[in-house]
Amino acid sequence: MITSDRLTKRYGDKEAVSDLSFTVAPGKVTGFLGPNGAGKSTTMRMIVGLDTPTSGRVLVGGMRYGALRRPLRGVGALLDARACHPGRSARSHLLGLARSNGIPASRVGEVLETVGLTEVAGKRVGSYSLGMGQRLGIAAALLGDPEVLLFDEPVNGLDPDGVRWARELMRSLAAQGRTVLVSSHLMSEMQETADHLLVIGRGRILADAPMEEVIAGSSLNAARVRTPEAQALERELRRHGLAVERGADLEPDELIVVGATLREIGDLAFSHRVPVHELSMRRASLEQAYMELTADSVEYGAPALSQILQTPSTPKV
Repeated sequence: MITSDRLTKRYGDKEAVSDLSFTVAPGKVTGFLGPNGAGKSTTMRMIVGLDTPTSGRVLVGGMRYGALRRPLRGVGALLDARACHPGRSARSHLLGLARSNGIPASRVGEVLETVGLTEVAGKRVGSYSLGMGQRLGIAAALLGDPEVLLFDEPVNGLDPDGVRWARELMRSLAAQGRTVLVSSHLMSEMQETADHLLVIGRGRILADAPMEEVIAGSSLNAARVRTPEAQALERELRRHGLAVERGADLEPDELIVVGATLREIGDLAFSHRVPVHELSMRRASLEQAYMELTADSVEYGAPALSQILQTPSTPKV
């Protein structure tokens, strides 16, 4: 388990992380989300003792990371896949880590096989592709068979088969009762992987809730109704205080209703003898819910593509 209590980190006048309190529980994959500059990497670095909090504290299994006698046995982390000497082989890199933490050398072969690098274990890491480097970083995180695992952008550089493998690995580790914290910008993949979400923006917590709860909170969740008496149903829905959309992109018999369950809409239509030909829920994606949550927290935004395309180019002289 990871517990953070009012964790704060300042760099000069800039507050990268502000008063973060959260718990990452075992037995589930917790997705750690936020825009660039939100404080995710800083938080993960403080968890493993690479950065010192300005105030507050973060504990792993009830202890500070620095107090762990053999840290790789308690916590495994992939924060930077390039954090190994390019002239070393994967096997020698992992063997050095194992010896420094009292881990049997036999474990090196086991994790190399787990991540699919056995055949290239003798090659220099500098010759590895980005995806192979990611697999080596995951192997290093797994080396001590730890109860707590942190992965920062673990699928970066992996091909589709590798992405699926990484997803299944994360979920299997959580199913074993381990604590798994995963940071990623790939919302579609995170939606397939995580059970719980911790979302931060500008160093502050925006959401700390199960995946389904975060998605359910999106204003883009709505009911889709098709009825030959759309105007009559719209009138009754509005009379009951519900928001109804009838845009140009909808069919004449189609309504989008926000703020009501399918049962409520069906009962209302039935009570006013309005026939309904279709009634379904249009659910938001994690990406849509995330964009709503972080709309005011994007620190490094860029102009919309439409604005760029509409800006007249400077004539050449």
